[in-house]
Amino acid sequence: MTLKKRELKDLLYEQVARIGKAVASPKRLEILELLAQGEKTVEALAEALSIDIKLTSAHLKTLRGSRLVQNRRDGKYVVYRLSGDDVAQLWVTLRLVGEEHLVELQMALRQLVSAPDKLVQTDRAELLAQARNGEVVMLDVRPQAEYEVAHLPYARSMPLAEIERRLAELPKDRDIVAYCRGPFCLFSDEAQRLLTRKGYRVRKLLDGVAEWQAAGMAVERSPDV
Repeated sequence: MTLKKRELKDLLYEQVARIGKAVASPKRLEILELLAQGEKTVEALAEALSIDIKLTSAHLKTLRGSRLVQNRRDGKYVVYRLSGDDVAQLWVTLRLVGEEHLVELQMALRQLVSAPDKLVQTDRAELLAQARNGEVVMLDVRPQAEYEVAHLPYARSMPLAEIERRLAELPKDRDIVAYCRGPFCLFSDEAQRLLTRKGYRVRKLLDGVAEWQAAGMAVERSPDV
C-alpha cells in the first residue's frame, strides 16, 4: 500500500529519531566514545563505565537496535564495535554542538582543563609537521590495544600505567604532547601531571583519534589490525 505524503514524512522522521533516542543517555554516549577507540567486550565496557554487566548489556542492546553498534562472539565473550566511522563522527559532532551551545558543558570543560596554558595551541597541520620533524614527541597514553587500532601519526604508545617505569625513553630537551580518547578523557591529564613533576615539558592535546579524523586528518594503524 502506498503511503500518503504526510505518513511518509512521519515515517522518515521517525526512523531518524531512532538515532536520537539511542544516544539520549550519558552512558550510551560514553560507550560510543569507548568503541571509537576499538572493539571491546561487554565486561571491558562495564568496567570502564563503572556499571554492572547487565546494565551495560541493556545499553548495548539499545545501540544495536538502532544499528549504531555491531557484535560478534569470541569464545565465551561478546565483542562490540561501532557500525562505521560515521558513528564516531556522530559522537564528535554531538559533543561539539554541546560545547558551542551549552553553558553548563562549557563550565564543566573549564574545570576539567585546569591548566589551559598547558594545552596544545598550534593547529593540527602545524602539530603534525612538528611531530614529523621530531620537534615534539607525540605520546599516546591509551591502552596499547587502542593504539594498535588507530593512532595519530608519529605517536608512540606509552599507556598511562607504564609511564613511570619508562621515563628513560622520553627526551627532556623536547616538548611532549600527550593525548588519549578525547577532551573528556583524563588519562592525558594524569600523564601530564606525572611528567611535569619529573621535569618534562609536556602539553595536552584535546583531540583523540575520533576528533583528529573528524577534522579530516589521517591516522595510522598497526599492520596486523
